[in-house]
Amino acid sequence: MDTDHRVDASDLDRDPLRQLDEWLREARAAEEPMPEAMCLATASLDGRPSARYVLMRGSDEGVVFFTDYGSDKAADLRENPRAAAVFHWHLPVHRQVRLSGAVAKVTAEESDRYWATRPPASRRSAVASHQSSVVAGRQELEAAVAALGDAEPARPDRWGGYRILPAAVEFWEEGANRLHDRFRYLRHGDVWRVDRLSP
Repeated sequence: MDTDHRVDASDLDRDPLRQLDEWLREARAAEEPMPEAMCLATASLDGRPSARYVLMRGSDEGVVFFTDYGSDKAADLRENPRAAAVFHWHLPVHRQVRLSGAVAKVTAEESDRYWATRPPASRRSAVASHQSSVVAGRQELEAAVAALGDAEPARPDRWGGYRILPAAVEFWEEGANRLHDRFRYLRHGDVWRVDRLSP
């Protein structure tokens, strides 16, 4: 990386989700593999943590992802509707974005719109697979997909999206000699406060 590069608060958008979009655009332009991948952390009501990678499928007032509402992550979110997510890229420079906040389901209309963009084979797999449930073997899943033939199935009610509504977002960029640039946005009503943090 360019060891002379520095990030200043004046370089950042006042809205952290617009800033996230900008860093995502730069990662895509630099051909970072799967820049929309984010590690999603949830916890059960009794505090048992769990993390997995999902793909961000939109950002507006929050960050959107889609899943099976019968999955383990969905069970956590029913009990404890809060989550944290981390993006990590090496291109164009080494960066990380962390965010956390409340989580809410997206509308059925939003889920339908995204479902319609998925390839038919992906839709069939989503219908055949009840995510996180025990199966006897791969053959069981393959048979369930094969039974659907060439159908383009409608979105099942058990599949849809969630939106993380961040209350805190942190941007980190690698600096020379471990003197990294780190900024935290905290929401205060409709206003975001931005502070530089020690690395």
